[in-house]
Amino acid sequence: MSLNENEILQIFKSTGALLEGHFLLTSGRHSNLYFQCAKVLQYPEYTEKICSNIVDYFNNIIIDTVISPAIGGIIVGQEVARQLNKKSIFAEREEKTLSLRRGFSLEKGEKVLVCEDVITTGGSVFEVIEIVKSFGAEVVGVGSIVDRSNGKVNFGYPQISAVKMDVVSFLSDDCELCKNNIPLVKPGSRKIM
Repeated sequence: MSLNENEILQIFKSTGALLEGHFLLTSGRHSNLYFQCAKVLQYPEYTEKICSNIVDYFNNIIIDTVISPAIGGIIVGQEVARQLNKKSIFAEREEKTLSLRRGFSLEKGEKVLVCEDVITTGGSVFEVIEIVKSFGAEVVGVGSIVDRSNGKVNFGYPQISAVKMDVVSFLSDDCELCKNNIPLVKPGSRKIM
């Protein structure tokens, strides 16, 4: 049931989820491409097919729980957990820091898979990894739908992304798009100050 990269990119294009322009990313960087995964994840059949790439990769690994950073990773984590028949929890921001809330917790030695929608710098995933370790649980891997770094971000655990692309991004001070006066858009879920 897994899809190849070209099939997934076609889904992103057909759902209007691969945007071109000038975007402010969650990382604070600027880019000419934006993956609006929510537009793909609104379709359960696409969510199931794309997340099966992550499931297939980790299918022979012992996993107790799937954890994701809110908001983007929640649907990805839930679908991966559903296919693996495992528990799904998420971390959410409180005062700019990710933490477990809503009574979620992890046990010492619990085997945890971290899932995310899009990775650029990996900041949210690194935060979630630290949460898992703070409970004495064990990270067994990282799965995502899109890796904008084309594998340059290494979490130190087995990792898979359904799509890997080397997407150009700029620090705001060095942004070619800003220099060309292209309007900046912030389409994501997290407010950046």
